[in-house]
Amino acid sequence: MATLATPVRKRGHEDRQAPAVRAFHATPFTYGTLLIVAAILTTPLVFVGSIALSSDATVNNGAFTIIPREFHWDNFSRVFGTELPVGTFLLNSVLISLFSVVGQVLSSGLVGYAFARLRAPGKNTMFLIVIATMMIPTQITMIPQFILFRDLGWVNTFLPLIVPNFFSNAFNVFLVRQFVSRLPSELDEAAMMDGLGFFGIYRRIMFPMLRPVLIAIGIFTLTHTWGDFMGPLIYLNDESKMPLALGVQYITATSQAGQAPPWNLVMVGSILLALPMILVYYLGQKYLYEMDISGGSAGVK
Repeated sequence: MATLATPVRKRGHEDRQAPAVRAFHATPFTYGTLLIVAAILTTPLVFVGSIALSSDATVNNGAFTIIPREFHWDNFSRVFGTELPVGTFLLNSVLISLFSVVGQVLSSGLVGYAFARLRAPGKNTMFLIVIATMMIPTQITMIPQFILFRDLGWVNTFLPLIVPNFFSNAFNVFLVRQFVSRLPSELDEAAMMDGLGFFGIYRRIMFPMLRPVLIAIGIFTLTHTWGDFMGPLIYLNDESKMPLALGVQYITATSQAGQAPPWNLVMVGSILLALPMILVYYLGQKYLYEMDISGGSAGVK
């Protein structure tokens, strides 16, 4: 009787079982550690709020406490009644930040799309040069930029703080280029067959798909511009043109000689400077998570 030979199974890749992924189970020690770390990180914010709600007598005595014992909410209205135009500072910050965000979003999207899709001799070399500019310290270009803007007559205006953002920067171009390069090129080819050019493809197809990365660029730009101190300090001279980041520093100089600065009003200004960025990050954090430049699939979800 013929016997059936048992086939010899080769130990190939299909026989290898993937290691089981163990789920992470939190323990009381884990929660305790997280609570301690969270308390340490939030203590400075609580201390800022405590000083902001302190009275003038507490400021003069320097009797600050981490946990608020006084609640002078009128400090948030008093800061707008000082000798400094705090309301104008706030409006200037909004104008500079919004125009900077618009410039970075428009220019970064176009330049990054061009590096990812357009064909041109020396494109890769030019992209490497753009990326190499990230290694140049800002301090090296500070004086040449000031001389350039001074010769253009832009000193003591918002233009030196806004116009450079309409020429993008290397980091944002890199983000968009990496994102676009991982989107299927068949989308561009199908659009070209329908008669669209490169700009039409970008405006009608790529721009909506780039929403996560462009919103992330907007958040990064807004965070940097809103808290920028060095730029306004260099280019702005008039008090009425200063943003809030620079104006908060001027609040410390409103006291008389030998008298303590109004730290409660200074901290109110700091809260006004920090609170919008916290709200922006809270509302836009999902777009930061969707900006997966390694997979490039966030735009087609």
